Amino acid sequence: MSSRIFGSGIRRREDPRLITGAATYTDDLSLPGMLYAAMLRSPHAHARIKKIDVNAAKSAPGVMAVYTGSDVGDALKPVPCAWLLPNANLKIATYRAIATDTVRYVGDVVAVVVAETPYQAHDALDLIDVDYAPLPCTLEPQAATTPGAPQIHADIPNNEAFSWSVSGGDVDAAFRNADVIVKERIIQQRLIPTAMEPRALLAQWSAASGELTLWNTTQNPHIVRFLCSVVTGVPEDKLRVVAPEVGGGFGSKIAAYPADFITVFCAMRLNRPVKWTETRSENYQATTHGRDHVQEVELAAKKDGTILGLRATVWAGMGAYLSTAAPGIPTILHGLMLSGVYNLPAVHEDVHGVYTNTTPVDAYRGAGRPEAAFMLERMLDKLARELKMDPADVRLKNMIPRFENGHSVITGLVYDSGDYPAGLKKVLEHVKYQDLRREQADARRQGRYIGIGLGSYVEVCGIGPSQVAGAIGFQGGLWESAIVRVHPTGKVQVFIGASPHGQGEETTFAQLVASEIGVAVNDVKVVHGDTDATPMGWGTYGSRTTAVGGAALILATRKVKEKAKVIAAHLLEAAVEDMDYADGRFFVKGSPDKAKTIQDIALMANVAWNMPPGVEAGLEASMFYDPPNFTYPFGSHLAVVEVDPETGEVQLKRYVALDDCGPQINPVIVEGQVHGGVVQGIGQALWEEAIYDRTGQLVTGSMLDYALPRADRLCEIEVLNTVTPSPHHPLGLKGVGEAGTIASTAAVYSAVLDALAPFGVETLRMPFTAERVWKAMQK
Repeated sequence: MSSRIFGSGIRRREDPRLITGAATYTDDLSLPGMLYAAMLRSPHAHARIKKIDVNAAKSAPGVMAVYTGSDVGDALKPVPCAWLLPNANLKIATYRAIATDTVRYVGDVVAVVVAETPYQAHDALDLIDVDYAPLPCTLEPQAATTPGAPQIHADIPNNEAFSWSVSGGDVDAAFRNADVIVKERIIQQRLIPTAMEPRALLAQWSAASGELTLWNTTQNPHIVRFLCSVVTGVPEDKLRVVAPEVGGGFGSKIAAYPADFITVFCAMRLNRPVKWTETRSENYQATTHGRDHVQEVELAAKKDGTILGLRATVWAGMGAYLSTAAPGIPTILHGLMLSGVYNLPAVHEDVHGVYTNTTPVDAYRGAGRPEAAFMLERMLDKLARELKMDPADVRLKNMIPRFENGHSVITGLVYDSGDYPAGLKKVLEHVKYQDLRREQADARRQGRYIGIGLGSYVEVCGIGPSQVAGAIGFQGGLWESAIVRVHPTGKVQVFIGASPHGQGEETTFAQLVASEIGVAVNDVKVVHGDTDATPMGWGTYGSRTTAVGGAALILATRKVKEKAKVIAAHLLEAAVEDMDYADGRFFVKGSPDKAKTIQDIALMANVAWNMPPGVEAGLEASMFYDPPNFTYPFGSHLAVVEVDPETGEVQLKRYVALDDCGPQINPVIVEGQVHGGVVQGIGQALWEEAIYDRTGQLVTGSMLDYALPRADRLCEIEVLNTVTPSPHHPLGLKGVGEAGTIASTAAVYSAVLDALAPFGVETLRMPFTAERVWKAMQK
């Protein structure tokens, strides 16, 4: 493989259209005869629907139709959950796209209006008269399971959607033999993914052919096609899904949503294209949220800082219904990662998935891994304080030593490769850690409160293989596919099942192909996001696009290269085993001046005038890749903050992120992914929180009330790396899209509490608003 392209920080080819306004988003699309849908959503967190009067809305100007749940009936099957945990006592609350008798969160759809303009549709919503009988609501996951809590679904006692546990080693003995036990109650607050473009859908139905086309802001066109077929009854071969520019997802555009199916229903009933675009208020109310865990955890250790065991109980808020992948996040993706980067001899965790009268949750960048890493890192900080040890020393003492080809951890996973101590040591050396601690001590003597925080992590990503998917109840496969087609002129088209939406694979995948077969990177076009044009793929999430889809692509490209080698040998009248290759040229070993370029071979393969016996015409190959294991990126981050004792304001002074994602196809894109992830994790620590009042109203329902990270509140993010290839990936790649989020929340939390140590503050709930920090300092 040519090192000149692989590993080069070339600019992203996606960016010119994105930053000049030339990109096409779903809401930019327009079709002849197109109508517009608007959803009427419940203003109550919990209520019975006594009566709905839509007559005035039907008579409003421009209105073509108004539908309620009774109009839809069985035309749409229930909205599916696609992660059915085995051995978890799973209780799925079946729900329809439009509520018929009961609403269970503010934002539940009760009716839809279709009109000639979006303004007419939204105006008509005000004319629908719904008679509600409000019911008591329950909002906090742990409290929702207590006796007397309001029941959200009559047939599901104690609001428990599922219970699940993970165990390994002798936990009782670990705590019995411990010299020290530290405990903590951690609140992982609810977060709202805020993508640049809210969700949108355009549905076009042809009654004559029975074909449906959907343009959708989705991370998973093929999964949307699959689930839409299940709910609407349209056969998959007559259902096309296209993902234009998605405008950011962060996990919120994985799920299948009621509004998607409702829009399709409207288009099929009216036999006209129907577009629906959610408002930002709808986006905050009804697009899935993230996190929302209550974690009660304790850690047992020896007096020298050696970890002996961990046990925890987690109450994970699921919202009013189970979203597409929600059950797997606080269980598989969280519970199995509780060992982290450390030698943990024993573990036990019980997880309770709990229904609440809130927006359903699903994946949010990191999805379970940040919650697990935070839990573990928080307990190590508490242990260090209890033993009066340096937090870095406690971490290094317990880290798993370097390994290159598999390491089994107590939760049952087998990590692929890692050198966790080397990463942390590199960070400490980079910041001159001991000097930094001395500077901190000097600042405190001057009345300045500096804090230093660490966060180390390993994440499970490159989600696969499919056999594991079946074992953990994931209702789909986890392989990926790719097709590589070389045209007669040597230009290359790549068709991938994965659907990148900001990660940069239009660039990095072109680099992979160009490096492997020796064409110019600008001669490779990457096609994605259209189920009629691309092979099947199981989705872009869990940092799996490159780890799984990239593997499929490189193996398909190698098939093309092997065929090209056979054709070159024939054209040069040489034995295949005597052929050599370098930079897109095939030649007889020892005679580099006698060569055929990949372009020469592509032309001959496509015209097929002089082909080797038994070799098919064309220069094209496909690959379906099912990985043998997950991949496990890792790293260590360090944050420095200063807390103003007069106001409680937290200022981020320095941030260092070291991540190991294996070899980097494009370091510039890796750095961008790290930056984005780090900022989202910092957002959780310092600013972001979805807040409901006691009646279930979303108080933080707009950007005026939900505090997002801003550039002027951040510092430079210093990006470091080590390279530890995955032994089972054809290029050693691991994935990096979520890495920054997993470590950064813990690192910043740790730094703030370190700054507050002189005030005796030992724990504090996130986010660290100035008011919350100031009050803690006064106590």
